[in-house]
Amino acid sequence: MDWVNWAGMAATSFTAAMLQATNGFGFAVLAVPFFLLFAPPGEAIQIIIMLSLAMSAVVVPGVRRQIEPRLLTRLTIGSFAGLPLGLLAALHADTVIVSAAAGAIIAVFAAALAANRYRRRPPALVLTPGRDIAAGAVAGAATALVGISGPPVLIYLMLAGAPALVVRATLLSFFTFVYAATLAADVVFLVIPRADWLIAASLVPLAWAGGLIGLRLGGRIGETTAAVLAIALLAAAGLYTLAAATHAALW
Repeated sequence: MDWVNWAGMAATSFTAAMLQATNGFGFAVLAVPFFLLFAPPGEAIQIIIMLSLAMSAVVVPGVRRQIEPRLLTRLTIGSFAGLPLGLLAALHADTVIVSAAAGAIIAVFAAALAANRYRRRPPALVLTPGRDIAAGAVAGAATALVGISGPPVLIYLMLAGAPALVVRATLLSFFTFVYAATLAADVVFLVIPRADWLIAASLVPLAWAGGLIGLRLGGRIGETTAAVLAIALLAAAGLYTLAAATHAALW
């Protein structure tokens, strides 16, 4: 990998880590579309999974008191069930399809965030153990396929009207378990090249720095400002990735 591509991944790692620590989500959904510009899909997703896991070790201790243990447990169990489906799909997926899927997930995610933010409606559903596990399963499959675990769980929690602090803490903790399981499965079934480990290791300090800054900003900037920034960044990233994948498929 040349220095230009590495610099692009470095800047993305710092920014995406800061966004996630501020809002509780955002690292993978922001990192995936940009990493796909700098590396092949398989390599990009593997590096993102490693960085997400490394960043969790820094940000989770700062929110551990707001975690909802039972909800976290059920989501994690579900993710372990969905993980094999995502791995199976990843083994046979076309790179253009992976990029298109990532872009579509991010765009829909941004739209759902905007709708939830600006249409103050009563909760559309109630949290139940079965739904918790189902949401975790979808997240597990998405993580293995495109490296993105946050959108399915966050949309579910938003529709249920879960408190913002609980959502943030539970999501950050959930990422630790789902990315650890995904990375372990990838090591066993997909084989991760040594170069990917080295690139991820070189980017970890930047992700940590962004995460620590994001934790500080999360308590200082207004909720509205953080939400608007997140929605704008995610919408732009998702639409760009989807458009690029569509162009590649047609041309």
